[in-house]
Amino acid sequence: MNKYPAWKYWLLLVVLLVGIVYALPNAFGTDPSVEISSPTPGVSLTNNDLSAVTQLLQTDQLIYKSIVLDDKSILIRFNSIDTQQLTQEQLKKQLGHKYLIAISLAPAAPKWLLALGAEPMRYGLDLRGGVHFLLQIDVNSVMKRRLQSDVRNVAETLRSEQLRYAGINLSQGNITVSFRDQTTLNQADNLLNTRFTDYQWQQTKGQLSLTGSLTPQAIQQNNQYTVEQTMETLKRRVNELGVSEATVQQQGESRIAVDLPGVQDATQAKSLLGKTATLEFHLVDTSHDPMAAAEGVAPPDTTLYTYKGRPILLKNQIVLTGDAISSATSGFDQNGQPAVNIRLAGGGESNFYHITGENIGQPMATVYIEIKSYPTTINGQQKIIYKKIKRVINIATIQSALGSPFQVMGLPSTAEANDLAMLLRAGALIAPVTIIAEQNVGPSMGQQNIRLGMISIVVGLILVVFFMALYYQFLGVIADIALLLNLIFIVAVMSLIGAVLSFPGIAAMVLTLGMAVDANVLIFERIREELRQGVAVQAAIHAGYEKAFATIVDANVTSLIAATVLFSLGTGPIKGFAITLIIGLITSMFTAIAYTRAIVNFVYGGKKVKSISIGIHIKRPEQGNN
Repeated sequence: MNKYPAWKYWLLLVVLLVGIVYALPNAFGTDPSVEISSPTPGVSLTNNDLSAVTQLLQTDQLIYKSIVLDDKSILIRFNSIDTQQLTQEQLKKQLGHKYLIAISLAPAAPKWLLALGAEPMRYGLDLRGGVHFLLQIDVNSVMKRRLQSDVRNVAETLRSEQLRYAGINLSQGNITVSFRDQTTLNQADNLLNTRFTDYQWQQTKGQLSLTGSLTPQAIQQNNQYTVEQTMETLKRRVNELGVSEATVQQQGESRIAVDLPGVQDATQAKSLLGKTATLEFHLVDTSHDPMAAAEGVAPPDTTLYTYKGRPILLKNQIVLTGDAISSATSGFDQNGQPAVNIRLAGGGESNFYHITGENIGQPMATVYIEIKSYPTTINGQQKIIYKKIKRVINIATIQSALGSPFQVMGLPSTAEANDLAMLLRAGALIAPVTIIAEQNVGPSMGQQNIRLGMISIVVGLILVVFFMALYYQFLGVIADIALLLNLIFIVAVMSLIGAVLSFPGIAAMVLTLGMAVDANVLIFERIREELRQGVAVQAAIHAGYEKAFATIVDANVTSLIAATVLFSLGTGPIKGFAITLIIGLITSMFTAIAYTRAIVNFVYGGKKVKSISIGIHIKRPEQGNN
């Protein structure tokens, strides 16, 4: 009785080792660092870039801990935050026009831990300090543009099928098409229900008209797409502030929370969040030599650009602007080659169709236009100068007249198709945003929150450990071991899933430590009760764990339900509290039941036991392994 097979001990040991491995990076902490990357997503820096940055650091006598070419970027580690901030300022002055330069906290753990994907927990804004913004997205503006585009598409579809209509208009989110006879109305009804499945089409009684309204599912998908695309654009915008660990997350149906750790200049952040980028499509001028233009003057109505290191001439006529793009996804063309699927919903589709139809077989370029900000001092005042930067990101051959949707083909790889789609999506905010709330947390307050949080965890842990050891003696010590294991598993799981530790999260951790011993209290009290009734020690241990199990599960499940509701409906700090509480409840059940039982079985199982150290002194005749 009360014996585990060897494989259970080994399994619990392996799980514990995994937990220690993923919790261990938190013991090493992080190094203040500066991350240098290319302003173009997907483009990797080279050893030449590394050499240039290293030489600059040595010339300016900036002391750094290490500098490496890490994946696609350059990572510079420092011994202090002061040196980190000074280096970032120097690098921005001299290299800010060429690279993205962001401050970050790089894990200081050994390489073998990082190779296993073990990294320390990230701290929330209330623990690191910084700026918090809450933005409201105008999803109705995107919906309005889509409806206007769909009105044009419906009209063109009816004309292409030679179904004459008397009129078409948009009113209160509904598209109404009028006809002159019932036969045409019925044909149009069948056609539009087949082609425009996002709409519910109904014939108006007593009138020769057809009314279409977007389905609730289509409206929800459109709004969610608007939020997701706005989040992608904002993530790229905040990178310009030099923050590599910014958090951009959805809150509610049409709001986005932006946390910028380490940023104290709220004015600069607000100004940058309001700026966007866009796209333009231009035909390539194939009648003139771009090399000659590079050495002299570009021909009339053309502009000289650089693409993949060589000059290229583009016609000034804008075929299409990025404002017309509502979505862009990577995929494959009919020949199985990488391509980007683009949907238009902002006007200009007809002009785009005619121009591309007249230039089949000719190359067309996608020009990425970005407004960059440069902080400067004018008359003793800090100001931000905005500069428009244009660059060609893709050139493809027009295969046919392009409408909505259309494909950009001729891409060499799937990776480039993914990068282009991301650029197209992140090119401009597809909906206006308004900052409705902001909060500034100073770095000193963040450090104080960390210190107070750590004190609360340590004090709570010590009090619980002493109480359990004094009240339940040796079995209380076993419960204390399980409590420490529970703390290790909480940290390991939060580090593994990339959860952000906030001050409410620390509160949830302290609460979990107190709740974690509840299961052991139930088990130990059940064992005591069995012993008082004269049950043998081995039988009392077995009954204690078996009979308390259902009660433990019921108690924790109800708490999990409440925590899940908090996570589902809450925002910001409430979510941080809920996710930490959920993790803590699950790990506490695991450690309180599995690990304490394993230790108790290892110490007492399969032996002749006269008594057990559980805080009461009741001796029984020696019992064997029955």
